[in-house]
Amino acid sequence: MSSVSGEQKKVTTLTFRQKKENHQPITMVTAYDYNAASLVDRAGIDSILVGDSLGMVVLGHETTLPVTMDIMLHHCKAVARGASRALLIADMPFLSYQISISDAVYNAGRFLQEANMDAVKLEGGAERSETIRAIVQTGIPVMGHIGLTPQSVHQLGGFRTQGKTARAALNLLEDALALQAAGCFSIVLESIPDRVASLISSRLEIPTIGIGAGNGCDGQVLVYHDMLGLFDRFKPKFVKRFADLSSIIHQALTDYKNEVESRSFPDAEHSFEMSEEAWQEFIKLVEK
Repeated sequence: MSSVSGEQKKVTTLTFRQKKENHQPITMVTAYDYNAASLVDRAGIDSILVGDSLGMVVLGHETTLPVTMDIMLHHCKAVARGASRALLIADMPFLSYQISISDAVYNAGRFLQEANMDAVKLEGGAERSETIRAIVQTGIPVMGHIGLTPQSVHQLGGFRTQGKTARAALNLLEDALALQAAGCFSIVLESIPDRVASLISSRLEIPTIGIGAGNGCDGQVLVYHDMLGLFDRFKPKFVKRFADLSSIIHQALTDYKNEVESRSFPDAEHSFEMSEEAWQEFIKLVEK
């Protein structure tokens, strides 16, 4: 990752902490390739999450579960080539950290060593504390993730809002405090009631990043394809579409098809010329 200076100073985990202390909202967007990462970085977004959501919005799977380490590393490398300012965070995919702590530490290290990521994110509450502590002790920043955890979608009974009862909300608070104690520099709160997210955010010293968790979190994250209207298989309640690029792209492709079929493209403006002298010489050679 190239170094940056001045207004383009590299965002770090310390930046996250300082923004929380100064009550400055943190911005985060997912990206999965060089072009998207470049656009997100150029917009001044604080952080890019290379999410295992790519399994759904890029690869067409029904869940994130089929995503592997090799797939994640491939996309992380592309993102790292496109962004120099944003804090780059890699999602640890299913089975990359659940089997053993040694596997978790090794796989987390691969994201930094091979893919130029700055940090990793993994799902789960207090039960992940020992794993997170081991990764952090290796010198790798870890972002936690509680609430709706997509890798546990079958255990949760689907993509359902979490923390809607008093006991469930208390469990989320306890999980968040446990992750903070384990060394997480930040925690994603996904699909939980806004009042619960606000209370958790106020009780933590580390910043929270909300997705479907209301406006009381210390920052927000959205999936690139969701917010730009590039993925329309389904639209979560918490997604605001800031653009409808699917319609624009569909129209462009339709226009291209029509112009090719009517032979109006390519026209002279989009074609290359040959001098008349060279053309005549070519014709003579052909007719010999």
